[in-house]
Amino acid sequence: MTAKYTCSVVIPVYNSLTSLPTLIQQLVKVMPDISTEHEIILVNDGSQDQSWQKIQELCTEYSCIRAFDLMRNYGQHNALLCGIRQARYQIIVTMDDDLQHPPEEISKLLSKLDEGYDVVYGTPDTEMHNFWRNLTSKAIKGILKKAMKVEAAQKVSAFRAFRSEIRQAFFNYQGSFVSIDVLLSWGTTRFSHINVAHNKRQFGTSTYTFRKLLTHAFTLITGFSILPLQLASILGFVSMLFGFIILIYVVIRYFNSGGSVPGFTFLASTIAIFSGVQLFTIGIIGEYLGRLFTRSLDHPTYTIRSEVDSNTEDT
Repeated sequence: MTAKYTCSVVIPVYNSLTSLPTLIQQLVKVMPDISTEHEIILVNDGSQDQSWQKIQELCTEYSCIRAFDLMRNYGQHNALLCGIRQARYQIIVTMDDDLQHPPEEISKLLSKLDEGYDVVYGTPDTEMHNFWRNLTSKAIKGILKKAMKVEAAQKVSAFRAFRSEIRQAFFNYQGSFVSIDVLLSWGTTRFSHINVAHNKRQFGTSTYTFRKLLTHAFTLITGFSILPLQLASILGFVSMLFGFIILIYVVIRYFNSGGSVPGFTFLASTIAIFSGVQLFTIGIIGEYLGRLFTRSLDHPTYTIRSEVDSNTEDT
């Protein structure tokens, strides 16, 4: 494709000492052919290895790199938000640091943007993850579809390109719970996707465990949707209806047989059902109240320890 855009490539970095040099070499080779100007933004998300030192070395070697070192590990989406806010150019591309997203596929995302979309996801032809990771990812995408209210949510990926003006819709967002995909849906409904290659992970193992994926899914449900509250209301209504039916049965039985309905088991099971529904509903409400409390504490979305811009010194 003919280069017509200026691009900022945002990459959250976590324990990627071995993969970073190769990834940067590939990007530096590809980007001049698909963008008139470009920058590579590396956000070190509290890495436990020597990733930040390697990033500093890469900054002295390549003038297009800007880097930010966060105070601690805030999470992938928080690190992405930091980089997105720092981006200078028209199009923002996000990708992982593990070499599973081929840089040469960025041109496909940009070509799809030309069709009038604001956000384009690079959907893998084949997911290179294990069964449980793929299964949980599908569940999360289903949740995202509800939260984002767009059909393309089923095709979300960490490999995405979008127009930088969309970030104005969430530029002042300060919550500690972040989902970039939901935030993008605050600014546009013009989403699309295109199939791209997806490489096998060459170094290390994924830090996204099954437990972390479930936690992320729960955060999406309670942090950006009122669906659980709606389900609790429905469950409460069904429980009330069930109780009303039992009441009618007891009254009819009383008048027909002249006595109450016998059986401690029947009574105990009915009480258990109602108690369970009440506790479940209270738990959901408590989760929302807890998130409101956490937000009221004004926890930062991220905090930058230091910054390196090309060959400049740390700031």
